[in-house]
Amino acid sequence: MSEPVSPADLTTHLRRWRGGDIAARDSVLPLVYRELRNMARARLRGERTDHTLDSVGLVHEAYLRLEAAGAVDWQDRMHFFAVASTAMRRVLLDHAKRRRREKRGGALVHVPLEPEMLGDAALAAESDPDALLALDEALTVLEQRHPRQARAVELRYFGGLTLEEVGEALGLSAPTAMRDLRFAQAWLADALRHEP
Repeated sequence: MSEPVSPADLTTHLRRWRGGDIAARDSVLPLVYRELRNMARARLRGERTDHTLDSVGLVHEAYLRLEAAGAVDWQDRMHFFAVASTAMRRVLLDHAKRRRREKRGGALVHVPLEPEMLGDAALAAESDPDALLALDEALTVLEQRHPRQARAVELRYFGGLTLEEVGEALGLSAPTAMRDLRFAQAWLADALRHEP
């Protein structure tokens, strides 16, 4: 197994991709594939064996969305993984919407929002899509009022980043990232509790 790509190497490839270099674009996936798979596995950990979305599918679907987005102004490695977190969020939400359409109903269940590990988005997408969609709606409102805290949740919950990585992506210390996540946890729990 190869070593993780260095941040400088990846940043160079991302900037070349941004400049229109197709070869650089094509070289990014092999460079980050293992890290993206680890992110996806974290989102899918503890899933049923018959889960319809696996880590390979999640990575590939997220990567296709990154490509379809066109020229992104990649800043560095952390920016790439932050955008990948958003893409994974969208994939999981679309998956949840499809599952909800298949099930047509069902009561909402609690989605755990613990600050150390903010639940499992993939589990919610598969087992209770309504809960994940309710969380996404609440997160959208949180984004309007407290964008940094909402971004921290997205990076941690949907992207599987560590506290240190969340802090780095947002330009914060790990303790500040933890405070943001705790604030968001309380805010989202309150919003979900009062949802009709």
